[in-house]
Amino acid sequence: MKHTLSVLVEDEAGVLTRIAGLFARRGFNIESLAVGPAEQVGVSRITMVVPGDDNSIEQLTKQLYKLINVLKVNDITQTPCVERELMLIKVNANASNRAEVLELVQVFRAKIVDMSEETVTVEVVGDPGKMVAIFQMLNKFGIREVARTGKIALTRESRVNTEYLKSLEAKVF
Repeated sequence: MKHTLSVLVEDEAGVLTRIAGLFARRGFNIESLAVGPAEQVGVSRITMVVPGDDNSIEQLTKQLYKLINVLKVNDITQTPCVERELMLIKVNANASNRAEVLELVQVFRAKIVDMSEETVTVEVVGDPGKMVAIFQMLNKFGIREVARTGKIALTRESRVNTEYLKSLEAKVF
């Protein structure tokens, strides 16, 4: 199972290196990593997606707390969250298929950020499922380049689980 960890750290040189070293020593792969300033000055939030079972993630969390600059570690995997990623995709879009590419971009509420005679660069922001879906749809045109951020996430203060609501909605309709 993939776990999403939200880690608050002091904004000091070498913190990310120490965390990455801990993961490497324990044999964990970090599938997604996003780092940026948090709400408090001098504190950064690291959002990581890590594969592992509950026990191994619990042990990893305990090890993270032993690192000097780590302030707080939350496994937010089962917590209702707002999750987003950013992806830039450069796709082949010549005169014969450009209209179809532009239509797909509109359907996914993405944006065209660059255009040439042979390509279109698309900016997509959304949850990880949206990233996979648009990538699959644009793949038939030929993808030239992709750049994708790691997942960022914040817990929902409302505690409303939108995935649960979507499943209820699907049963009703």
